[in-house]
Amino acid sequence: MLINATCSLDFHVQEESPFLFMLRPRSGYQQWVSREEYVLNPSFPVVEFTDPFGNLCQRLVAQPGHFTVRTSVDVECAEASDIAPGAPFVEIQNLADDTIPFLLPSRYCESDRFNQMAASIVAGFAPGYDQCAAIVNYIRRTTRYTPGSGTDIVSAGEVNQRADAVCRDLAHLGIACCRALCIPARLVVGYLENLEPMDLHAWFEAYVGGRWYTFDPTRYDLQGARVAIAYGRDAADVAIYTQFGDPVELLSMSVTVNPKSRPH
Repeated sequence: MLINATCSLDFHVQEESPFLFMLRPRSGYQQWVSREEYVLNPSFPVVEFTDPFGNLCQRLVAQPGHFTVRTSVDVECAEASDIAPGAPFVEIQNLADDTIPFLLPSRYCESDRFNQMAASIVAGFAPGYDQCAAIVNYIRRTTRYTPGSGTDIVSAGEVNQRADAVCRDLAHLGIACCRALCIPARLVVGYLENLEPMDLHAWFEAYVGGRWYTFDPTRYDLQGARVAIAYGRDAADVAIYTQFGDPVELLSMSVTVNPKSRPH
């Protein structure tokens, strides 16, 4: 299906401030970017680079005053994410080199602390996809998805002690448990159709059966178009914007995701 997704950020800048943005989705196996608009007001010189995870990143220095960023993108993507019950575990020696970083503990996914817990959650399940699904079901049973319940980023260990969490934190817990089982797992930030309340969303992907599959502890199914903007080991790698120096006030942020009619 063809969808249009937009993101608008409004800032008040007190003094010259360097920014790093991560707002441009790239075409890939499960999505094709057919049109894109990226507008800065006022306009500043921008330098773009690709980070170690393949994300498109934009650097600029904003000057004092009101500063806005508007993006709009049309993307061809599936109406639902693929599922693959029974997809097998991939032995470490057979993994592609670029999946290895997603096996290791990271700042918010301290997988080395979850070996025993992860093993108990997946007891009796076939290694691979079915273990990942068991982890997602465990998270749904034990932690409520509560949008807006937390502004600070917390680690998987902290999430595991809480009754409520946001999408990013639930994904961190899923990633930590998967990595504890030697399954590569990565955080994804992007757009999700029909999300309520509408905002940017976070989920995770796990590498089983020779490819990445989507898992989302906030959903009971994987219906709805998804557009991935950024991939990383955890939230430290995928912030949609990072501002350096004295804090800048974010006045507002809005996101829309809607199906789009195809031109005749």
